[in-house]
Amino acid sequence: MPKQTFYNLKGEKRQALLDAAKKEFSRVSFYDASISNIVKTAKIPRGSFYQYFEDKEDIFFYLLNEDAKRRHEHFITFLKKYDGDIFATMIAIFQVSLEYSQDQGKNDFIRNAFLNMNYKIENTFAKFLTDETVNNRYEEIFQLVSTKKLNVSSEEELFHLLEIIVAVTFHNLVQSYAKELPIEKAIENYTAELNLLKKGLLR
Repeated sequence: MPKQTFYNLKGEKRQALLDAAKKEFSRVSFYDASISNIVKTAKIPRGSFYQYFEDKEDIFFYLLNEDAKRRHEHFITFLKKYDGDIFATMIAIFQVSLEYSQDQGKNDFIRNAFLNMNYKIENTFAKFLTDETVNNRYEEIFQLVSTKKLNVSSEEELFHLLEIIVAVTFHNLVQSYAKELPIEKAIENYTAELNLLKKGLLR
């Protein structure tokens, strides 16, 4: 997490540092990213960086966490829009993610993070299903999801269903980015896999 000195920065300086970090993490993977490039782009001394963040991992996961918060709000917004239909909601989020990535091109920080996914990165992306978030917004999430057509008998089963859908979503996003699929084809593939989940896998 950022140090208090980061929050004490003026808004424009704070944003300049975050934009510089996003630019670097969009250019290369987290592992190849350079603090030197970040501070050069942000036009701050290298020593100042360490007054704000512990290291490059600290700022990288701060950016991911901020994105996870936005995705959670999108999740809630789409759930309301589609009357609790979890499948329609996830397709909408999937499409928005691809359209944003296409607009950003190779400069998409989130696209690059997906292409260099590890457990910690995946866990941060799935933040709306972590224990902390579920405990804080458990009722909101599970009251919004419509279970009328879902073959689940408890909130625990619904939680596991959400985990499965998120895993399928991540897989399809990675494949879409890696193979540079057209959005229409990516959505077609993703929808086909969701339809298999809807129908069930046994005759």
